[in-house]
Amino acid sequence: MFAAERRQLILEMVRANGAVSLRELARVVQTSEVTVRRDVRALEAEGLLDRRHGGAVLPGGFTRESGFPQKSHLATAEKTAIADVAAGLVEEGEAIVVGAGTTTQELARRLARVPGLTVVTNSLLVAQALAHANRVEVVMTGGTLRGSNYALVGSGAEQSLQGLRVSRAFLSGSGLTAERGLSTSNMLSASVDRALVQAAAEVVVLADHTKLGTDTMFQTVPTDVMTRLVTDEPPPHDERAATELQALADQGVQITVAGAAASGGGDGMQGRRPRRDSPLPVQRRGGPTAQLRSAPAGLLEQQAGERARVADMRRR
Repeated sequence: MFAAERRQLILEMVRANGAVSLRELARVVQTSEVTVRRDVRALEAEGLLDRRHGGAVLPGGFTRESGFPQKSHLATAEKTAIADVAAGLVEEGEAIVVGAGTTTQELARRLARVPGLTVVTNSLLVAQALAHANRVEVVMTGGTLRGSNYALVGSGAEQSLQGLRVSRAFLSGSGLTAERGLSTSNMLSASVDRALVQAAAEVVVLADHTKLGTDTMFQTVPTDVMTRLVTDEPPPHDERAATELQALADQGVQITVAGAAASGGGDGMQGRRPRRDSPLPVQRRGGPTAQLRSAPAGLLEQQAGERARVADMRRR
């Protein structure tokens, strides 16, 4: 297949599905992922699609939302790492709400091990992941099933959340910017997510770096409402994601980076995140602290030498 034919087929697949993984594109066009990545880069340069980590999506982000089959193949390792960290925030006996999404589905699989937990959700995938957890109570909202993401939406879902109060809400979405916060491409999903936010004392957003800097149609969680963001470490060349992280931290959002937590960095970036060109100061051995500690010893040596010279003069 010639390059022009491959790229035309890639475009047709992305337009039909909203988002497609590089692996799936390589399988369909019968070539390597390296070649497909080169084709996707060329199509992005023409403004025909947008690259995402591990795949390609429709340009702009304001047009349509990709379905669950496409989302489930994008940034899978990052979502797993984020879910691992987010599960550590949940305590035994807590009551929480968990929104719809592939990242929250990964979180739900890990929550099955938390005893005494109560999970309120509008996601069939989240409920399914917790269906066989003996010590977890699952409360489903009402509403109309939206098949593209297996979520319950509409007035029935929103009304069932009225009067509810829980400790935390865990939500994902299609895009995240410091200016507008978390957003999604579907109006009905956005309305339910906003109702979930209203029910929680704290709001934890789960978003991998591919969503940072992406703005979609309907706002769900304004930045000033976000308590914490759990994300992964953006690649070094992804300046857009790094800029958004800095801007979110500047607005008071607690940032937890899954990779940093895994590598011994504790809770990742709490509160303010240092810029890449301004690393946090680190006290090293032999630095100012060591010099302060060695000053008295040097002074004693100088005094001892002076006393020895005086004694020698007296003997003479």
